[in-house]
Amino acid sequence: MATPIIDLLLLVATVVDLQRGATASMVHGIAAIYIGVSIAFGHQMIAWADRYFLFWFRGGEKPRSRKAYGSEHASQERNGWFRHLAAYIIGSSFLLIMIWWIGDPARTEAFVNIVRVWGVILVIDFIISFSYTLWPRKMPVKKVE
Repeated sequence: MATPIIDLLLLVATVVDLQRGATASMVHGIAAIYIGVSIAFGHQMIAWADRYFLFWFRGGEKPRSRKAYGSEHASQERNGWFRHLAAYIIGSSFLLIMIWWIGDPARTEAFVNIVRVWGVILVIDFIISFSYTLWPRKMPVKKVE
């Protein structure tokens, strides 16, 4: 429940630092990336952490990740990419808003570079994720001895 509050505090700290005249750096950019990823993947990551916490510290049922194959795996990969796209849109929007807000291209060059590099990573993730639609992961064949 505290995750959105932490996200907001991180964003405020970044904006305040930049308003005081700091030159945008990778650290400031990582704040925007973190917020985008937190919003897009947050619920999924927290649910995963809760399952493992219960297992490790409360004697809960062991979380077993069942490997998916075929169209089920392809669907999971596509959904993961769409979450990545959402994170990119959110994070890049924050970066572009901060570029506009600061209004000094020399001080925000790092943000432009982050958006570009993250865009390349997003394209690579697209190619990998959607390749499973054309070439699905096959279930391994067990050898009989």
